[in-house]
Amino acid sequence: MNVLLVYPAYPDTFWSFKSILPFVSKNAAFPPLGLLTVAAMLPIQWTKRLVDTNVAPLRDADLEWADLVLVSAMIVQLPSAQGIIKRAKNAGKTVIVGGPAFRANQEQFPDVDHFILGESEAILPTFLEDFERGVAQKSYEAAEHPDLNSTPIPAWDLLNLKDYVSLSVQYSRGCPFDCEFCDIVVMNGRRPRVKSPEQMVKEFQSLYDAGWRDSVFIVDDNFIGNIAHVKKLLPKLAEWQNQHKYPFKLMTEASVNLAQNKELLQMMRDANFHKVFIGIETPSKKSLVECGKKQNVATDFGVAVQEIHQHGMQVMGGFIVGFDNDTASIFEQQIQFIQEIGVVTAMVGVLNALPHTRLWRRLNSEGRLHDGLSGENTDACLNFDPAMGCDVLLDGYKKLLGVLYSPSKYYDRISTFLSSYTPTSRGKVIRTDIQAFVKSMWAVGIVSSARFCYWKMILKTLLTKPKAFPVVVELTILGLHFERISHRIMGV
Repeated sequence: MNVLLVYPAYPDTFWSFKSILPFVSKNAAFPPLGLLTVAAMLPIQWTKRLVDTNVAPLRDADLEWADLVLVSAMIVQLPSAQGIIKRAKNAGKTVIVGGPAFRANQEQFPDVDHFILGESEAILPTFLEDFERGVAQKSYEAAEHPDLNSTPIPAWDLLNLKDYVSLSVQYSRGCPFDCEFCDIVVMNGRRPRVKSPEQMVKEFQSLYDAGWRDSVFIVDDNFIGNIAHVKKLLPKLAEWQNQHKYPFKLMTEASVNLAQNKELLQMMRDANFHKVFIGIETPSKKSLVECGKKQNVATDFGVAVQEIHQHGMQVMGGFIVGFDNDTASIFEQQIQFIQEIGVVTAMVGVLNALPHTRLWRRLNSEGRLHDGLSGENTDACLNFDPAMGCDVLLDGYKKLLGVLYSPSKYYDRISTFLSSYTPTSRGKVIRTDIQAFVKSMWAVGIVSSARFCYWKMILKTLLTKPKAFPVVVELTILGLHFERISHRIMGV
């Protein structure tokens, strides 16, 4: 049986990082971890091939080779996924799909032969048994959240590792918090389930053995969702990193209570974490209460962000506008807030209601929900009627982006970040780091609108905090990407 696993293309967004890929000679930011994990669950006698359409196009020859076509997608990938499904069916192939994009509105995909909905460990064995017996059903939906001890090491051999900026692993699923707008609890539950430290060390070793020596993204819903377990894991990762001379720079997603636990921060620093994404959302306490983000209400984010920066980790922040308690003043509040706390990589999006979240159900009951969900919350699209009015929200959002990613504001945030950042020097400078800097001197330092800010920041970093130089170069390149994306959203 020849199985073709196809990953649909992402549009050009804040998180696609397409603008920075030429700086490091890569084709995509992250690999399709879900498909690689599913591939490792398929029968060993089946022949597997992966096509990541973010790296290379799907060829007719790939479809001709295949007996089965497996497609996994996020909502934002739906346009690409629909085209792939159509081509596969036109080629006479059996199509099997899974992932968040297909959890709702299955009727939109009449050509799909089989839906695998939910976590594959809980449902894929049943489907495979039925499929080999010739009695497979149209749809399979997991009724439980499985133990992650059964999750295999992803099939790294299907990748060309050189195509990616960062590779990905997963430690846990689920989040103890229940934010109204978030679909994590809907998909993965509120009880964080974790892999054992031994399991994670094996995954790290498998990446190392495959030849990887760069950034690794731990793609958890909330890496510190189960603090007791993560404190057992981190010393093992730190020991492994030390034994192998720190080949991996780690990044992850976590809740802001990370900043209140200095022992945990030091453990993450010891394991060579250098970035953490935190859903900060808004400076409005009323809006935080509205959306159920209670863990953020009493937080002094200036202190919290500074604490994390002092432990060698750069905070990447998620921010939202469009809550019912937001007024037209929220846009200026967000700008001042983000500038003051020094979050350089600040992804500000418009609130949208994801299927089956508490927000989605509430807005539906209020008659405010409608079509228009793209899955990309930075594209100035809405699928509900906001309290402040659609025009006010979208106009204010566009103006916010224009200010936030102007060179002057962006480089001011880099300066604020540097004032509290304590860099770690673990690991080696690799070829792509040098290549990125050389290219940045022309692309940012000569031809961009940020060229004067760029050289001033480069000189300041070399004179005052030279160990932070690689991080600052990366931020200058990211600034070019964020400015371009914000200009596209604004229609400039």
